[in-house]
Amino acid sequence: MKNSKSQAALEFLMTYGWAILVVLVAVGALAYFGVLSPEKFLPAKCTLSAGIGCVDHRVLGTGGAGGVGRVTVRLTNSLGYDIDQICVKAGGTAGTAGAGCGTFPAGASCGASSTETLANGASKTYDIDCATTLLGSKLNGQLNVSYRVTDTLISHNNVGQITTRIE
Repeated sequence: MKNSKSQAALEFLMTYGWAILVVLVAVGALAYFGVLSPEKFLPAKCTLSAGIGCVDHRVLGTGGAGGVGRVTVRLTNSLGYDIDQICVKAGGTAGTAGAGCGTFPAGASCGASSTETLANGASKTYDIDCATTLLGSKLNGQLNVSYRVTDTLISHNNVGQITTRIE
């Protein structure tokens, strides 16, 4: 009598053990073939502090001049006043390789050398060419927008974050 109870318990454990093993093999196969890849579920976001809005963005691995990477952002001025001397910087890491990008206007050190203006309520697209080709599947980095208020002639820096897939 005691022997049949232990045999039933052993069969119960073996049945569940095989079922769990089959599930683990199926999940492992899905992960191996990339179905469960976290890059596919990466939320694309571009955020800045209040006043300057990042309406849309795109990152190309080789879309810039000379085949280098390019970050494109569309910014909207909702500060309540016109701004000038706009300088947009993008940088970060793509995959595992460093991918510091440049500035818009290209090669600018920002400040008085920039002639970019943006009226209150207006939007404009800025293309930032990177120093190298962007490797990997995602870009995660800072987005800095420097500007000067035309009424007060005071300069400001708006620091934000850009996280998106590289196309």
